[in-house]
Amino acid sequence: MKSARLFLYVQHLLGVGHLARAAALARALAARGIEVTFATGGLPVPELMPGGVRIVQLPPARAAGLDFRTLLDASGQPVDDAWRASRRAALLGAWRQVRAHALVTELFPFGRRQMRFELLPLLEEAGGARPRPLVVASVRDILGGGKDPAKEDEMLATFERHYDRVLVHGDPALVGFGESFRHAARLGARLHYTGYLADPGAAGAPRAAADGAGEVLVSAGGGAVGSKLLETAIRARRLSPLADRRWRLLAGTNLAPQAFEALCAQARAEAGEGIVVERFRADFAARLAHCALSVSQAGYNTVVATLAAGARAVLVPFSGGGETEQRRRARRLAERGLFECVDEEALSPETLAAAIARAQARPAPAPGAVDLGGARASAALLARWIAH
Repeated sequence: MKSARLFLYVQHLLGVGHLARAAALARALAARGIEVTFATGGLPVPELMPGGVRIVQLPPARAAGLDFRTLLDASGQPVDDAWRASRRAALLGAWRQVRAHALVTELFPFGRRQMRFELLPLLEEAGGARPRPLVVASVRDILGGGKDPAKEDEMLATFERHYDRVLVHGDPALVGFGESFRHAARLGARLHYTGYLADPGAAGAPRAAADGAGEVLVSAGGGAVGSKLLETAIRARRLSPLADRRWRLLAGTNLAPQAFEALCAQARAEAGEGIVVERFRADFAARLAHCALSVSQAGYNTVVATLAAGARAVLVPFSGGGETEQRRRARRLAERGLFECVDEEALSPETLAAAIARAQARPAPAPGAVDLGGARASAALLARWIAH
C-alpha cells in the first residue's frame, strides 16, 4: 500500500480540549507518515492546528450554553436546517475527495449527539465504500455528563452498527472506561487503552532556568467556564505561601473581552506587577515544566500536560451543567497522591491557599506514575490496523 490516508473528524463546542487532543493525535499520525485530513467543525483556533496535515475547516459551530442543546453558527445565530444541509454537504464532499483508508471520529458515538445530522450520513457512506475503510472512535478516559441509560444504549447501538474499534486515551490503572460507560465490557477486544494522549514534544521538558521559572501558573483551559477560578486565585495569592512569587494567569481565548478586562483590573489592584494576566501561551507546556506550582481546572489536556511536566499542582475541577468528568479525574489523581484537589463548590481564597500550601509541601509527581504514551501508541495501533 502507498501512504495510508486517514480522515480525522473533531468538533469542539465549548472549550478547546477536544480540538487539542485530536490535534496531538494528528501530529503523531503524520509523524508515522500517514496522510491525515483533519476536519474540524468548531470556531477556528489557529494556534492549535496541527502541522503537516490537510486542514478542512467546516462551517463553524459552537454551543449556546452548558447544556449543549442549541448550536450557534459563526455569527452567533441558532443553526437551521439549511445550515445543517450545507455543512453536511461540506463534510461529505471532503470525505469523498480523500478516499481514506481509515475514518476516526473524536468522541462520537460516545458524545456529540448534536452532530448526528452529519456524522450518521458520513458513517453510512464509509460503510458502503468498497473497499470499506477502518472506522475507529477516539475518546478520552472519562465520558462527561450524567448517566442516561437510553443515551448509553444508543451509543452502543451506533458503535455496533458502524465501528470496528475504539481507542480510549487513558490508563486503566487510574480509571477504567466502564466507570463512565456501563456497556464497556460489551466492547470486548475492540476496546484499546492507549495511555494518556500527551504531546510527545511536551513530555520531559527541561527544568532549566527559563522565562517564568518559579512562577505560579494559573490556567483556565479555553476560558469559557474558568472565571471563578481565576478571580479566586487573585485573592488567594496574598494568603498563600507563594505570595512572594509572580503569578501568571492564562485566561483562555474564549473568556469574554469584558470579563478579561475586569480580570486584568482586579489583578492590578490586588498585586500590581505581581500578577500577569494573559490569554494564551504557546509555551504553556514548557512553563509548566519549571513553574513553582500549577493551579488549574481538571480538563484532560491540562492534567496530562501537568503530569508530563512533573509539576506540583492544585486541581479545581469544573462541575457546572451537571458535569462529573473533571471531578472524577481530579479525585482519582488526588487519591493517588499526585495532586491536591479543591471542589468548585468549596472554592474560596482560603481553601485554595490551603491547598497550595499542601501541594507545595508534597513531592512532585514521579515520572511514570501514569501512562502518558497515548499519542505514539494510538498512531502505532492505527497504522497497524490500516496495514492489515
